[in-house]
Amino acid sequence: MKRTCSNPVCLFLLFFLLFPSCREEYTPKPYGYFRIDFPEKRYTLLDEPLPYRSAVATEARVVYDTSPEAEPYWIDIVYPDYKAVINISYKEIVSDTSLEVFLQDNHRLVYAHTGKAEAINEWPLVRKEEDTPVLGILYLIEGNAASPAQFFVTDSVRHFLRGSLYFESRPNKDSLAPVVEYLKKDIIELMESVRFESKKGSGLYRESITKKKQYLEAPVRR
Repeated sequence: MKRTCSNPVCLFLLFFLLFPSCREEYTPKPYGYFRIDFPEKRYTLLDEPLPYRSAVATEARVVYDTSPEAEPYWIDIVYPDYKAVINISYKEIVSDTSLEVFLQDNHRLVYAHTGKAEAINEWPLVRKEEDTPVLGILYLIEGNAASPAQFFVTDSVRHFLRGSLYFESRPNKDSLAPVVEYLKKDIIELMESVRFESKKGSGLYRESITKKKQYLEAPVRR
């Protein structure tokens, strides 16, 4: 007597053996992110009682840094639409030793992200001025680091300006990549356009000293 396979499991396996062409391979789809439509770039001059001037995107608002560790002339360039901020700190160079210290601190802060970074790319900036050249480096930190971009600009004589880009959200290189690329243009514009006051007798310097005590009172621009 012939034996037949009446077990449901047996019949299920037999079906897939006899009809292999009916099966379709499944390919998981990558995660998608919302498309962001960025506005056209427009800049305005940061014209405030500071020892430096630069171009800032009109869509951003600039506020003084009021954190406990903040020093005079420290500001935040805030992008509400992207929940991003560029923290700007300023140091006055009083000796060759202080410049060396600022450069070492900058290097330490940048490479503190090595644990999360996939790569750190350095973009040098050299801009020749009438008196002294302006030098700087833009650091693009790839991966899921807390800060995807940092930079410094200095005249190597009296001024040292440093900036760091941060987001309020948890670092995600894929979702933040378009925004980082968009804001990178603003950082480059800031670095290339920055101007330092050159002499203590200049109007820019006198204005800075006169209003130095007012730097915590109100935002620079809203």
